[in-house]
Amino acid sequence: MAMVLGNPRRGTVGGRIMKYWRYYLLISVLILLIVFFFLMDPLKQNLLYHNFADDRSFGIIPSFMDVTSNIFFLLIGLLGLKHCCYHRQAIAPWSWRIMFLGVSLVSIGSAYYHLTPNNSTLVWDRLPMTIAFMGLFVALLTEFVYSKLEKILLLPAILIGMASVVWWAFTDDLRFYFWIQLAPLITIPLVVILFKGPYDGQRFLIYGLLSYVLAKVVEMADKSIYSYTHHLVSGHTIKHLLAAVAIYCIYLMLKKRKAACL
Repeated sequence: MAMVLGNPRRGTVGGRIMKYWRYYLLISVLILLIVFFFLMDPLKQNLLYHNFADDRSFGIIPSFMDVTSNIFFLLIGLLGLKHCCYHRQAIAPWSWRIMFLGVSLVSIGSAYYHLTPNNSTLVWDRLPMTIAFMGLFVALLTEFVYSKLEKILLLPAILIGMASVVWWAFTDDLRFYFWIQLAPLITIPLVVILFKGPYDGQRFLIYGLLSYVLAKVVEMADKSIYSYTHHLVSGHTIKHLLAAVAIYCIYLMLKKRKAACL
């Protein structure tokens, strides 16, 4: 027989599918996500997004809590960047550095945006976010899927991520930018399930993912949380804190990781 059931012969189409099905599945999910977004009507920026619940000023700083809570991105970003520079990662060293650099820049861009929230200032919040997202995306693909992907993907991924913000700024269409945000979030659980990583400590990736998802949830409840806490803290401020916790989880993963036993 040309093929034994459950053990396709090497070189056959069935054999290649059996061997590389995880790669095909990962690529298919990312492509289907692109198709899903671009079959939708253009997604415009809701201008009500800029009306945050907590607009209290302190001294000369407007929206004090939303502005100053960005300090956590700077601290954790610099902490991670320092770690990656002094303890060079064996796989995807530049991707991890770029991710933490992007997080550090988010603190500046987000603080600037919250001083005067509008579409123009939001550009400077989203640009560094795409740098961080694409750094994480390429780092995960390089570590879990193929160790040489960083050399191929990192620069194009960063440029594509930034292009998504430029596209939105000129067309007011968020579909491309939303894909840039969702691709790493979907990649995290998918690669952990499908591939065996070279290190342990992968649970920190899941902790980080859960923290970020929770951050998006409280962001949508910005005004409700501000009301329930009797104007103590808003959902958006908590979102900054939870997103910073997500990055800190990744920092802990890199700091505590050990090579997995093969």
